[in-house]
Amino acid sequence: MSAGWRIAVDARRCIGSGGCVGMAPAHFRLESGSATPIAATVEPDETVIDAAESCPVEAITVLGDDGELVAPA
Repeated sequence: MSAGWRIAVDARRCIGSGGCVGMAPAHFRLESGSATPIAATVEPDETVIDAAESCPVEAITVLGDDGELVAPA
């Protein structure tokens, strides 16, 4: 695994279900009905993977600092 992860949320796909906020409140928040990462780069944290993999529309992407896809699988 890489040293840091980059989190992105595709606002066009996000439906604002809030699951990511519930699973990883230290990493996501809802703004104007859409999820957004609190920080673009984070230390590896399994809750971020869980949130990305649980997103019903796969709007969350987690990339390693090497550009490789970490989640969703």
